[in-house]
Amino acid sequence: MPVARVTLPRGVGSSYEVYINGVRQQPGADFVREGGELVFRRPLAKEGKLGFWRWLSLFLGIAGTYRQNDSVDVVYDMDGRRVVATALPIIPDETGEEPVDRDPPRSEEERPGA
Repeated sequence: MPVARVTLPRGVGSSYEVYINGVRQQPGADFVREGGELVFRRPLAKEGKLGFWRWLSLFLGIAGTYRQNDSVDVVYDMDGRRVVATALPIIPDETGEEPVDRDPPRSEEERPGA
């Protein structure tokens, strides 16, 4: 089964929220974190650049576009501020390997300094 990967921005700690097309995703059910990447259990895609003829047909109102165009956003805290990283690049992974949760969410008791 194809999966998709997204590289997390620098500074994302253990507390963050992930959204695809504005819908919040659940760790473990929708994605897992593998180091500095999020691995999604379903394929995601960006539409990409439009060619001249496709752009022209859209401009003239002849045709629309119905391609898959997912947007991955991550909300996290950095230096006491809430930061939103939007439209992160999607890396398709055609290996078919099921993601493994190598960095499971930790409870409050397990976090350092708690």
